[in-house]
Amino acid sequence: MKKIKAVIVEDSRLARNELKELLKSHPEIEIIGEAENVDEGYELINKTQPDLLFLDINMPEKDGFQLLEMLDNVPITIFTTAFDEYAIKSFEYNALDYLLKPINSKRFAQAIEKVKDNLEEKVIKNSQKLNLSNQIFIKDGEKCWLVKIEDIYLFEVDGNYTKVFFKDEKAIISKSLNQIEAKLPEEFFFRANRNQIINIQFANQIDPWFSGNLLVHLPKEIKVEISRRQASAFKEKLSL
Repeated sequence: MKKIKAVIVEDSRLARNELKELLKSHPEIEIIGEAENVDEGYELINKTQPDLLFLDINMPEKDGFQLLEMLDNVPITIFTTAFDEYAIKSFEYNALDYLLKPINSKRFAQAIEKVKDNLEEKVIKNSQKLNLSNQIFIKDGEKCWLVKIEDIYLFEVDGNYTKVFFKDEKAIISKSLNQIEAKLPEEFFFRANRNQIINIQFANQIDPWFSGNLLVHLPKEIKVEISRRQASAFKEKLSL
């Protein structure tokens, strides 16, 4: 397994050092950043996108629960706290584990095993292709949707994110176009160019275009250019 990237959000420098000492026995975990309050932690997590978060609960101004509520993409979370009264609440936030300070090394090792098992399950799940009837959850700001794959007609690069077009809506998701392409059913979705993937079921008109390219017409008067390099593969996909 590749290195598991982890972030520590903990206001106590001593507690951060104790965690790093425990992690010396687990070289598969790589600490890529530390923060001593929620706001710093929020910026760090969004910037680094870690696999794992070691999170204290009681911190100045905002607590660990508030940090999780702020995040769109929550890493695997292990709470580290001196107080046991938050245990039930922590699992309402889908925490993987809850470690009481001072943290016992054996108990810590058990938590790390849970992390590895969880990540392996995710790898297996992510390797499975979606089909048209699968639904995906999309959250963009305050809006949420459950969208069937068959209702999506275009994925388009938008900076470091991807814009999804479906029915009368469009939304931004944090996955790359390459990650999305790996999950889509190949018989229905086609990589038109570097920045766009189309659902060929929604192609209602195809026109010859400049330099051997093709122009595909999609709903909402959206036009997608298929590069010359991809045009022959597109024609082959649509032929008998």
